[in-house]
Order: sequence, then structure tokens, then C-alpha cells
Amino acid sequence: MTTGRIAGARRPAWAWALALVAVAAAASPLIAYWLTNPEDQRLVDLDVYRTGGWALLRGLPVYDVITPAPQLLPFTYPPVAAMLAVPLAAMSWPVAQWVWTIAIVAVLAVTVRHAFRAFLDGVRGALAAPALFAVLCAACMYLMPIRDQVRFGQVDLFLLALCLLDCVVRRPWWPRGMLIGLATAVKLTPGVFLVYLAVTAFAPRGTAPSHSDPIHGSTAQRHGDTGFGSTVRRLRVALRRPHEDAGDGGQRHGSMGQRYGSAGQCHGDVAQRRALFMAVFTAAVLTLLPFLVITDDARDFWFRALLDSERLGANAATTNQSLRGMLLRLYLPDALTSAVWLAAVAAIGWYGFRQARRAHLDGDTMTAVALTGLMAVLLSPVAWIHHIAWIVVVVAAVAGSGRDPVRLLIAAGVWLYYVLPIPWWGVSIKALEIPILSPVAGKIVQNAFGLGAIGLVWLLGSWLPRRRAAAATAAAVPAAKA
Repeated sequence: MTTGRIAGARRPAWAWALALVAVAAAASPLIAYWLTNPEDQRLVDLDVYRTGGWALLRGLPVYDVITPAPQLLPFTYPPVAAMLAVPLAAMSWPVAQWVWTIAIVAVLAVTVRHAFRAFLDGVRGALAAPALFAVLCAACMYLMPIRDQVRFGQVDLFLLALCLLDCVVRRPWWPRGMLIGLATAVKLTPGVFLVYLAVTAFAPRGTAPSHSDPIHGSTAQRHGDTGFGSTVRRLRVALRRPHEDAGDGGQRHGSMGQRYGSAGQCHGDVAQRRALFMAVFTAAVLTLLPFLVITDDARDFWFRALLDSERLGANAATTNQSLRGMLLRLYLPDALTSAVWLAAVAAIGWYGFRQARRAHLDGDTMTAVALTGLMAVLLSPVAWIHHIAWIVVVVAAVAGSGRDPVRLLIAAGVWLYYVLPIPWWGVSIKALEIPILSPVAGKIVQNAFGLGAIGLVWLLGSWLPRRRAAAATAAAVPAAKA
């Protein structure tokens, strides 16, 4: 008797091994290109991390040391990140490049496997899932934000994976929230997940609990793609849970707001609170630890370096696709720019976290994670293009179980949009100096990835729930007539 899982052939280990070989082959041209470019242009952010670890080993002030010319980049991360970078500094530069780049590809594979779980687990056949996995990894590898991970040797994908795994792994061996706390301590932007945990842990009174099971999916998912066992139950679920798509059960695995227990009891808030407390505790410990072991560097970061946003680079540069970056490129008076930015942060933050909580309550963890990741991009004062690595999770959330062709088409469109270097087209348009066209159209195209992220917040927060509601209703009504 099936229980809603796809009854397919066992997927042999050799098929997954071949899939990993295919992933490595797909990544090879990208790796070869960026690891053979001029040495002073190679993995410059990895060099920043190693410089932080090197400064600690030499007893030098971490936030006064810069990378060699011509980059001359300072260390910009919290002091615990410098402590974690010591092993990288202990390696030779060529070894560190290969170790880090291979790790990026491996972490992307782990991210794809968990982000696209609903899609991968829903395909039939012994070889279908490994083949699809290889295709998805290769496709995600060539997204511009992911290409930039390899180009610069960035840490963003590692932090993304920590937050994603903390949210969606079914039975973690670590306390939930610990990985989010670690990511937040290493780089402050993952702190948006502390907000996500807070808004889901302390839901307003009167909020209707989700009826999905985090381990096995919703009632509909445990009894097949669209069946519930009775036509009456079909209509009740379709009407009472208009935002749940019966085909996306895989996205509901491992939500930290899970409703554990028996007899339909709801303990989701308790689970979320525990995760929140663990995340805050972990972040606090890793933040305070450097004050005990590298006191001067810790004080220097929190009371000087952190307050200097220009240490991160030119904030008005094309690569800064955050709300603030887009506003800075309008070159308005500083006071007006700050006022508009704060208003935009408040409005988009309120909408984004509200919709993330709604997705969480509906049991759609992947959409909640994707929305929260987009908040990290948009609300941060500086979000370089490689920070938009969250697009992998966004594409996965839009694609869902892969049964809706419209969602698949939109997911493919989102993927293509972020594969192309569209912001740089805007720079080229502006360089043409065509009256009206260059300053207006060029500026819009230059902000393409940031504006696209705003659109994706709406897509995930408003369009996707309606699409899933329509699919659930369409599946329930014919059964009621049968």
C-alpha cells in the first residue's frame, strides 16, 4: 500500500555517482576559467578570508591588514570569521584555491538536493532522479550569483546551505537553530533568519495552525497527489487551506515550525521558539568568544570597522543590488536617500516576513526560506550580486514538485533572468549617452537583479499561494462530483 510516496525503483548508488561526475564535468569549464586567470584577480574574497586568518597567526590587527596589491581589500567580517579562517591561512595559496572551489561545488550539490527535494523525490524511475539532479546542479552552477561564488571564492553559498539545512532537514543531528546562529555570527546578513524564527515562533493569537506533518507532508500528501480518502475531506481541505498545493509535500519536510505530537495537537510554536533560542544562543556565544581571545580585534570590529560601510567597496557600484544600492545610484540628497531607504526597508520587510510566516503556517517551508533569503538581499545596506545566491532556493520554491507546467515555465524564466549579466547591459546603455534612453532605461536595467528580487518577493508571497489554491480547488472539485 502506498502512502503518498512515489513507488519507484530503488535508485542505485552508481547512478548517483555518475550524477556527481556529471556535476563535476559541468563545473569544470567555470573552475578552469577562474583558476587560471591572472593570479592577482583570482578568488580575491578567499584571499580576504586568508588574510584575516594570517593576521591572527602573526598577531597583527585584523582590521588594519589588507590584501596585496592591486586589490588592497580589508577584512570586513566579524572576528569569529577570522578565527575560522586560520586553517585557510595555514594552507598554501594554490591548495586553498582548490580546496575552497571544490567545496563550493560540493555545497551547491547539497543545496540543490535539499532545495529541489519535492521535484527530485517526485520523479519516477531508477535513473530519473540522479539525472535530474545533475541537470539542476549544472543549471544552478551557471546562475550569475553562483558563477561569482567561484570567481571571487565567496562564502555566501556556505552560509546559505547552513540556513537552508537548519530549516528543511527532516531529522537533524544538531539542535535546530544552531546552524543559523553560526551563519549569523560569521556574516551578519543571515540574521534575517532570526527574524523569521521570531515571527513564526510568536504567531499572533487566532492564527490558524497548519495541518501538515513536517515529516510526511500534509494529509493530502500522505494519501497520494490529490486524494484524501473521501470527497468531503477534499473539499474541506481545499476550502480551509487555500494556500496548500498537494503536490509540494517535499517542501514541507523538516520545517522548524513542525506540529509534533499526536491527536492533532499543535506544538509548532514551541519548536520554533526552541530553534530561535538556540540560534540566538549560538550567535551570542560566537560573538562574545572573540572578546575573550582577541579582545582588541573584537572591539575594533564592533565599534569601528562595522560602522564604515565603505570598507565593503563602493556602495553605489552596479554590483550592489540591495534597495540601498539602487537608491544610491539615483544620486539624491543623502537625507532623502536615507529616508526613502528606511521606508522601503520597512514596507518590503513587513510584507516579506509576513508572507514568509504565512508560507510557514501553510507548511511550505521552501517558500518561507526563499522569501527570507530575499530579505537578506534587499534589506541589507550592501548586497553584491553574489549575495543573490538565494536564487537557487527561489527557483526551487517556484518549481515545487514539478507537476505544474506553469510554475515550471516561470521557474525556468527566473533561472534564465539570473543567468544573463543584465545589470551590466544597463552600464553599457548608460555609456551610449543617448538622451533620455541612457539615463532612464540604463538605470532601470542596471538595477535589474534588485528589481527582479522585489518582483520575486511578490511572486512567492502573492502569486504562488493563489496558484496553489487554484490547483488544490481544481483537484478537489472533480473528486467531489465523482
